Amino acid sequence: MRTHRLRRLASACRLVVLLSIALSINTPAFAQSLVSGTIVDQSGQPLPRVLVVALDASGAESATTFSDEAGRFRIAVGDRCQLRVSLSGFATASAPCQAATPQRIALQVAPVRETVIVSATRTEAPADEVGASVTVFTADDLARRDTPLVGDLLRSSPGAMVVRTGAPGGVTSLFIRGGESNHTKVLLDGIPINEPGGTFNFSNVTSEGLERVEVVRGAQSALFGSDAMAGVVQLFTKRPDRSDARPHADLELEGGTYSTGRGSALVSGASGALDYALGVARLSTDNRVPNSQFQNTTLSANVGVALGPNATLRAIGRGELGRNGSPGQTAFGRPDLDAFFQRHDGLGGVTFDQQVNPMFRQRASYALSISHQQSTNLTLDPPYTPSYNGVSAPFAFSDFLYDSFNELRRHHASYQADLRLSSDGAHGDQLLTVLADWDGERAALTDRRAGTTTPASRNNEGVSIQHQATWRRVSATVGARFEHNESFGNAAVPRASVVWLAHEASGAFGDTRLRASAGLGIKEPTILQSFSPSPFFRGNPDLQPERSRSIEAGIDQRLSGDRVKFGATWFDNRYRNLIATRTTNPATFEAEYFNIGLSQARGAELSAEAAPTSAVHLRGGYTFLDSEIIDSTSPTSVLFKPGQPLFRRPRHSGFVGVAWTRDRLTVDLNGVIIGHFVDSDFSSFSPAIVENPGYTTWDLHASYRLARRISALVSVDNLANADYMEPLGYLALQRAVRVGIRVGF
Repeated sequence: MRTHRLRRLASACRLVVLLSIALSINTPAFAQSLVSGTIVDQSGQPLPRVLVVALDASGAESATTFSDEAGRFRIAVGDRCQLRVSLSGFATASAPCQAATPQRIALQVAPVRETVIVSATRTEAPADEVGASVTVFTADDLARRDTPLVGDLLRSSPGAMVVRTGAPGGVTSLFIRGGESNHTKVLLDGIPINEPGGTFNFSNVTSEGLERVEVVRGAQSALFGSDAMAGVVQLFTKRPDRSDARPHADLELEGGTYSTGRGSALVSGASGALDYALGVARLSTDNRVPNSQFQNTTLSANVGVALGPNATLRAIGRGELGRNGSPGQTAFGRPDLDAFFQRHDGLGGVTFDQQVNPMFRQRASYALSISHQQSTNLTLDPPYTPSYNGVSAPFAFSDFLYDSFNELRRHHASYQADLRLSSDGAHGDQLLTVLADWDGERAALTDRRAGTTTPASRNNEGVSIQHQATWRRVSATVGARFEHNESFGNAAVPRASVVWLAHEASGAFGDTRLRASAGLGIKEPTILQSFSPSPFFRGNPDLQPERSRSIEAGIDQRLSGDRVKFGATWFDNRYRNLIATRTTNPATFEAEYFNIGLSQARGAELSAEAAPTSAVHLRGGYTFLDSEIIDSTSPTSVLFKPGQPLFRRPRHSGFVGVAWTRDRLTVDLNGVIIGHFVDSDFSSFSPAIVENPGYTTWDLHASYRLARRISALVSVDNLANADYMEPLGYLALQRAVRVGIRVGF
């Protein structure tokens, strides 16, 4: 059966290739007088969808075109013409028409710069033109903030709520726009790394070896299939700068409070057709309470080989090897002194990328990701009675023993064809994308104490089609996906978006862009939900997929010569067929998984960036979330009954940040403000604690350049020494200081 499906997938891919090549061959030839070139930013990165206008001797427009994903353009011109090149977020540039040799035109970034994003369309596109709400953490952001864990970085994204059970290393969940923690697709260089069923724990995902992190909000299953119910987070590994092919090495060492130690090394370079970036990092900390020590080793590799001028073969690898103690809700009682969670994740993949001709590009990839997860508690700690602020539980809590080991594997194969139907000003930039994905999910869930192992396996296929159209004032994207999943069968999910340039920049009043998008999302059941043999949470092979519907509309406004940018977005999400257990035999407490949940989340996101001077950059955001449980998975529960706000999703949240650079000194200050939210003590307190009051934290990072490639570092997490719980019962770190040095060779 699997072989038959793979043959069908291969046949579909071959048909796409043949059709695309045929269409590209029939593309009309360019005029004899042709100017070509590449448009890049000031760092040399290619810029897509740049408007290129040819002006004749009188200054009138004679032809227009757009650059492609690699920044390349071709335009037919007359005699004595001038090129005008423009893209929102960059300074407009001019260049004489030179037909003899390809031109290289560099655009200077605006004070509030534009970024190029991949995750919104699976092709390179300016963030302002994709129609979705996006946040990008660039290489400069990662270096300036020096945040060890990606989960902490994501707190500075509108619509995102990050919840960690205590100190670094604890289970870390991401909730986007009211979605569940398993409603976000997580990728590394295009490779899915969620567990089967969407679950993802950010606890040991570090920022080491990364050059960019992208966040896309809203349902994105039309492109990414299962799990992309509420959003997508994609991590991109570092690649060397080919403009400077010499080998480079970057070392960083830090130490600080809680016996924290951190070190990393990255070697990168290029030689002929080969480029490489290889890194290793280590993070260790004792944290705040006994048995909460966290240790993590990160290994990363990105190696590429040019196969001629128009094709590359690239291999990536990454390992995250983490172990942390599991002391439990220490704010309410004694810590568990021996329980621990160990997680070893590994991923390897290879991608072939070819620009067949100016109109047709194809990519094929295969990857294998493996996760070994061990959760163990083999020593009985003494009983304790939970208490907090003078309130106690009515009975003592006893320890229980467990020893589980889960092995999860995901095979992922993908083929993508991009066909540029046109790029001239009359017809706009028209890009058709057809892609096919296959995922082979394998799992072995072992209870070592019981001596049982539950194997699980399923194969999923998906085919997507997407059309992007860009004109001078309008960008539109429409697409759909057909998904076949061995758990729930077939599903179709569409998505569409549009951006309208309502006002072009004139003087201090910059571009005004109105945008809107809508889409459907789906998520397959988890391995436990489909295959669990336990009578207390028995799997259900007939589960339907969880589904979402998301709608949003927004405005982005640039001001003061691109020194200020404001954004406002309204969104409305609905999540249905949510999976939870329901008791099937009250006498024996047996339960089974069913599709019984329905919830909604609507609200608004505000964001702002400002660069009043070249030395200061300001950033902030606010999220209002009005969420409600409509059909409850636990209708008799005070926390989960219909009408209640969604669990651990605050009504009000926000963030602010300021970066200041002067001479050799750089200072970056970031604050996260979380309002009160529904939570639980889970300790049978009377009266029960059902609300977390929220918290505010400030983090500071400073670097001082001692020499050309030597910098001293100081980081202070929780600068104001806030004492809070995230969530209830789990004590977060108080003020933590690290000092170190960064050296480059």
